[in-house]
Amino acid sequence: MVKPILNRIVCLISLGCLLLLVACGGGGGGTSGGGDIVPGKGPVLAATGPDSFLLFPNPQKQVDGSLEVNSTDYAKAYYEAIDPNNDRDTLAKFKAVNGLGTGSGGGAIEESVIVGDQRDLGYGRKMTARQNADGSLAFFVENYLVGAYGAYSPLNLEAAIVGAKQWHIGTNGIEFSPGPGGTVKFAKFYTFDPITGARQMAGNLDGRGAKAMPTICISCHGGRGDPLTPPDASGKRLFAKVMNTVSQARGDVGAQLHPFEPSSFDFSSLPGFSRALQESKIKTINKMVLCSMNLSEASGFAEDVCRANNRPDNGGLATINEYQGTAATHLKEMYGGDGMPLAATSATDTYVPASWVAAGQSSLYIKTQAQVCRVCHLLRGTGNQSDINFDSFEKFDGYSDRIKTHIIDRGNMPLAKLIYDKYWSTPEINSVMANYLVGKAYADGGQRPGRPIADPGPNRVVKQLTTVLSGAMSLYSSSYQWTIVGGPTGASLTNASSVQPTLTVLAPGSYTVQLITGNGSSVSSASSFTLVVDTSLSYDPVALRFSDIKALLQAGGGHCTTCHQPGGNGAVTPPVWYASYDRAGTGNPLDSTNDHWLYTELKGRINFTDLVASPLLRKPSGNHHNGGLRTGFDTSLAPGDAGRIDYDKFLGWILNGAPEN
Repeated sequence: MVKPILNRIVCLISLGCLLLLVACGGGGGGTSGGGDIVPGKGPVLAATGPDSFLLFPNPQKQVDGSLEVNSTDYAKAYYEAIDPNNDRDTLAKFKAVNGLGTGSGGGAIEESVIVGDQRDLGYGRKMTARQNADGSLAFFVENYLVGAYGAYSPLNLEAAIVGAKQWHIGTNGIEFSPGPGGTVKFAKFYTFDPITGARQMAGNLDGRGAKAMPTICISCHGGRGDPLTPPDASGKRLFAKVMNTVSQARGDVGAQLHPFEPSSFDFSSLPGFSRALQESKIKTINKMVLCSMNLSEASGFAEDVCRANNRPDNGGLATINEYQGTAATHLKEMYGGDGMPLAATSATDTYVPASWVAAGQSSLYIKTQAQVCRVCHLLRGTGNQSDINFDSFEKFDGYSDRIKTHIIDRGNMPLAKLIYDKYWSTPEINSVMANYLVGKAYADGGQRPGRPIADPGPNRVVKQLTTVLSGAMSLYSSSYQWTIVGGPTGASLTNASSVQPTLTVLAPGSYTVQLITGNGSSVSSASSFTLVVDTSLSYDPVALRFSDIKALLQAGGGHCTTCHQPGGNGAVTPPVWYASYDRAGTGNPLDSTNDHWLYTELKGRINFTDLVASPLLRKPSGNHHNGGLRTGFDTSLAPGDAGRIDYDKFLGWILNGAPEN
């Protein structure tokens, strides 16, 4: 049977299927620029610079324009954190460490399946999963792609079944185990060369260029993309330590394992590879995945015993600062709920959580949320801040502004290219989202990314009568036109058709400036912002430095270090601490080295690709912030108002490049 299948693959390719795969691939030509659109011409993101698929919305943009989460340094620091002795720097060693390939027995369980991943990455996938007697989990997946990247083809599944080496493009590894020298298990991600088996620093998962590990994995597995530390005493930049993790291990980014949904897979009619024959195997693997998910409340069901074992120091339950195992509900639902009584997965296409039903949003959930959002978002969030997991309509609705920004304006969601292409090529999926966004008063909520978007920056207060403006955050734009549309007379613009004009005013006051951008024959909607000029301002925004911002974080009414400190506020511990402590291990938490490490962490909370989305600005303004609105951060007030003075200072510092000294 194997030889005829392989012959069929080769024959079909030689007869022209390769050309069809490229042509039908939704923009794929095997390069990061191939298939990109011009505004208004199609659904695919017009990428500039590093492709944004599989990268975090805040990619840690550096001064030179590079993205830190997409750098070799990022991958090196990650592997040094999770595998300091290189015990897993080849696929063979990864398998040996985890016992993969040794079969079941002695308390271990091992299972393999071969499916077509037609929803996510488009590969034929040959996966082996193992649960060891100590509760650790390990998976390795061989990925097969026949021809060029593009829309899913059943040929990819056939290549995986026969193990056709010429179409084997890479192997991924996932391990759920304790970190070096630790006892708490967490998820770790690897990728290996398909020929040599050597561990790789980057992977090309969608034909649009290689991107760094672990970003291409953890961006959809619920992980965080924090900046690297400055060099330590040995000269190494270290992977960030997420301060609310139980493990307290570098490399533990809070990532989770995905449930496997047979309804999203393609199956073969060949003997042994049908859905019916692999359902029991998939259920075995899903039970392993379930074991990696934390318990948030006591359970009397047998499948949850292993989950409780993950936190024996806390009565089997996750702390409020951890992921609560939200995806477990969906995973169990596939098998009939608690107890998982069904032998095979039931149809889950009609399942809608109660809050979505109550809000009259069942269609939005079934057709859009479940198809393109749930797989990634359900793995995000913690007990004290879970809004981002979208498991209720209220949480989803609370992010409507960012949903519109990422899907309609920026075009960096959905995060995986295959899902992105399906979203924009399937009216049944995107029209429901469009109706929702238009109903939220976003008039352009039904448009597609790629059109010019003017962004003159946020409302602000300045001290000088002369200010340099910037439209650099505008999207898909190559021409700029600025206009003064409100304020005292006598104001003027120099170089009004450039990306950075200069505004000069004759007197203090509130001025409204409008920006319209274009790209070829396409023109953006007008976007305006308010600039308050106050020559009596008690501080000069352009003179602010890190020391000023640090003082605001650590002092004053409602200061951030009430919670963002070691131990948190006694109940809640945030993932980033703004208090002074010995980050760098110098023995003096107040020395210049530790200050520089704090500055680096703080700068990582700024999104230099989308300033208003910066957690440093957005969170204390009351947006999905466990502490609510911070004193001095009321953005409903006008720039310069006393009630938003701290926000204005943070913003002024950021607009000036967030200088350290």
